[in-house]
Amino acid sequence: MRLLLIEDEAALAEQLRKALSDAGFATDVTGDGIEAQYLGEQEAYDVAVLDLGLPGRSGLEVLRNWRKAGNALPVLILTARDAWHEKVDGFKAGADDYLGKPFHTEELIARLNALIHRAGNQPGGALTAGGLTLDEERQEALLPSGAPVELTGTEFRLLRYLMLHPDSLLSKSRLTEHVYEYDQDKDSNVIEVYINRLRRRIGHDAIETRRGQGYVFHPGVFRAQDG
Repeated sequence: MRLLLIEDEAALAEQLRKALSDAGFATDVTGDGIEAQYLGEQEAYDVAVLDLGLPGRSGLEVLRNWRKAGNALPVLILTARDAWHEKVDGFKAGADDYLGKPFHTEELIARLNALIHRAGNQPGGALTAGGLTLDEERQEALLPSGAPVELTGTEFRLLRYLMLHPDSLLSKSRLTEHVYEYDQDKDSNVIEVYINRLRRRIGHDAIETRRGQGYVFHPGVFRAQDG
């Protein structure tokens, strides 16, 4: 999944970028409000972490402008621990969640996963599709038999996106946008390589190729296996 981290404190931004990347997020970072608004409008993100005190344009203004433009990107705002008014203003502007500073990165990651699950109409704890379960902490899949399947970072991000969009036709370009960071080489042909790797790990029939269109993830395959 692809995440936009908007934080102008360089040391904190780098600490969070590393932690989020380790947790399976393709993370882009900016500390400027104007650039943040532009990226949120032009790039395909699944969730954003937004600090409110930004140079160029405040976080609240960025969020209001996104919402006025119809941008429904899930947003978690970072506030000072005792700044209750910032939380209220953030929710009024369209925030989906908030976290007070200082905070534990484990809580941030848990909240982000919850936002992504809700956006994908899969509220609850673990991400499941049919009989397949994705352990987001260990970054591995669990087959209906309970057997764990180890995944690389890219395989994990790709499978998570597929599981959040079951039975949907997903083009190579769309998958590429949500799996890779802004400055990475986004060769959509590489997606085919990772799709084939996933098939070898979870089952060939789980991911259908529609030539010239993209891929469809079929969770029903795992329900049949579980039965």
